[in-house]
Amino acid sequence: MNPAVAPPPRMRRLRRLALFLAIACLLALWLLQPERAGRLLLRQAGQALHLELHAQSIHYSVRDTPRLELRGVVAQRPNDPTALLRAQRVFIALPWRTLRSMGADLRIERIALDAPVLNLPALQRWLATRPPSETRIPVITHGVQLRDARIVNDDWQIDQLAIHIPSLHPTQLLRMHVQGRYRAASLRLPVDLAISLQTPQRLLEGQRAGIAGVGHMTLADAQWRVPLQIFLAGPLRIGKDSALLQPAKLGLAGHYENGSTQRPFRLGLFGPMAFNSASWRFVPATLVLHGAGPIPNTQARGSLTLGQTLRLHLQGQLAQWPQQWPALPAPLSASHSALPFVLDYRGALGLTDALSLSLRRDATTFDAQLRLPAVVTWVNAGNTGSPLPPLTGTLSTPRIDIGGAVLEGVEVDISHSP
Repeated sequence: MNPAVAPPPRMRRLRRLALFLAIACLLALWLLQPERAGRLLLRQAGQALHLELHAQSIHYSVRDTPRLELRGVVAQRPNDPTALLRAQRVFIALPWRTLRSMGADLRIERIALDAPVLNLPALQRWLATRPPSETRIPVITHGVQLRDARIVNDDWQIDQLAIHIPSLHPTQLLRMHVQGRYRAASLRLPVDLAISLQTPQRLLEGQRAGIAGVGHMTLADAQWRVPLQIFLAGPLRIGKDSALLQPAKLGLAGHYENGSTQRPFRLGLFGPMAFNSASWRFVPATLVLHGAGPIPNTQARGSLTLGQTLRLHLQGQLAQWPQQWPALPAPLSASHSALPFVLDYRGALGLTDALSLSLRRDATTFDAQLRLPAVVTWVNAGNTGSPLPPLTGTLSTPRIDIGGAVLEGVEVDISHSP
C-alpha cells in the first residue's frame, strides 16, 4: 500500500488562506448582522439545552472585551405552559481568551441580570429531563449582579431580591451580599445578609465547605413584628436535591413587637441543619433561649422544621418561673425546682396557631393547648383582664393554699373558646 503523500507547501498555504478568509467573512457577517447572528446563537444554545430561548432585542460588541446584551429574555421548556426564566435584561462580558479556548479556559468578566423571574416548579421540571453532566464554576473577575429579582414557588416567593458578588474563583473565598423578602400567605420576611463561602469548588466535588452569614431579617405579620440580627455558620455539603450544614450554629438576637409592647430575647440553635423538599430541618437540635419580661430563660432539645409551615418538638426545662408571669399559689411559689416541659407545635410560621404544652414542677402537672399571641396579650393585660388565661387545659396538684384554705388533691379544668 502506498504511503500518503503530503500536500506541497504552496497547497498548505492556500488552504490556510482559504480558512482565514472564511473565518473573516463569517466575522464580517456577524458584525454587520448582529440581530441575525445573535438569534442564531440563541437557537443553538436552546437546542443544546432543550429550551426555547427568546429575546426581544440583541446587542453585542467585540471591541476590547466581547459583550452581549439581551433584553426581554424568556427561557421555556417545550410544551411547558410556564417559562422557567424571564428577565428584562441579561448582560455578559467574555474575555477573548475564553472565546479563543472555546470555553476550555472558562473566564467571564461580568454577568448582570435585571428583573429576572425564576419559576422553581418549571425549573425542576426541566432539570428532571436533563442528563447528568459535569458542572464547572467559571472565574468571574468583575462580579455578578442581580437586581430586582424574584423566585416563585407554588405557595411562597422571594421578591425584591438583589445579589452582588464582587468576584468569583472556584478555589478562593467567595463573598456575596444578598437582600430579599420571603413571602408566604400573610408572612413577610425581609433579609439582608453578608455571606462568605470558603471554597465553591469543594461543594461541586461533594465535599464540605465552610459557610458563614451575618445580617438582619424581620419576621412580620399584620399584628406583630420581630426584627432580628442573625448569625449562621458551619460546614456545608450539597447533594443532588439537598443541602446539609453539620453542625450548624445559628444565633438570633431581636425583640418581639406588638403594638407598644417590645420584648427583647436571644436564641441559639446548634445541630445538623438539612434542606430537602423545600424544608429546613434542625434534627436533633439544642436550643438556648434568654429573654426579658415574660420571655423565659430556657434550654431544650428536640426538632425544628421550617417550610410551608413551622413544626416544633422541644423537651427541656425552665430554670425558674418568670416574675412577669402570673404568681403561682403556695406551696408552688415556694419551690425552687426547675420546671420541665414538652412543647409541640405545627402551624403558621409566626406561631399564631395552637400549640400543646406540658409543664411540671415537683408533683404538679399542667397540660394545655393555647395560642401564643392570645396568652401574651393576657399576660400584658395584668390585673385588668380575665383572671383565667385564654387556653384549654388541666392542672393537677396535690395541694394549693388559697386565702388561708388548704385544698388537697386538686384538679382544675380550664376551657377557653376564642
